[in-house]
Amino acid sequence: VQLQASGGGLVQPGGSLRLSCAALGFTLDYYAIGWFRQAPGEEREGVSCISKNDGSKYYVDSVKGRFTISRDNAKNTVYLQMNSLKPEDTAVYYCATDPGDGDRCLEPDRWGQGTQVTVSS
Repeated sequence: VQLQASGGGLVQPGGSLRLSCAALGFTLDYYAIGWFRQAPGEEREGVSCISKNDGSKYYVDSVKGRFTISRDNAKNTVYLQMNSLKPEDTAVYYCATDPGDGDRCLEPDRWGQGTQVTVSS
C-alpha cells in the first residue's frame, strides 16, 4: 500500500512538467489528494489539493493560473500539470492522501516518496 510520485525533472524557466501520483494497493476514490513541496532550508508547503467528493480544488497563491490538479479515478492517479515554471518552483514535490471532506488537504495521512523538480537555465 503506497503512493508513487513521478514526473519530476530538470526544466528551463517557462517550461512545463506533469507530475503523477499513483496509488498502489488501495483506491484514491475515498481521499482528497494533495501536492506539497519542500525546498532546501524551507518548510514544506501545500501547493494544491483536490477533494474526493465534488472535485473542488485548492491552489496556493504562488501557483494559481500556472498549475492544474486533476484526478483520474479509473487510473487511480492524480496529476499536477505545472506550466510557466519558475526557479522558485524548485523543490521536492510530494503527494499525499487526506481522508477528510474538504479541498485543503490539511490532515494528510499517507505520503508518496517525493519527486525532484528543478527549474533552471
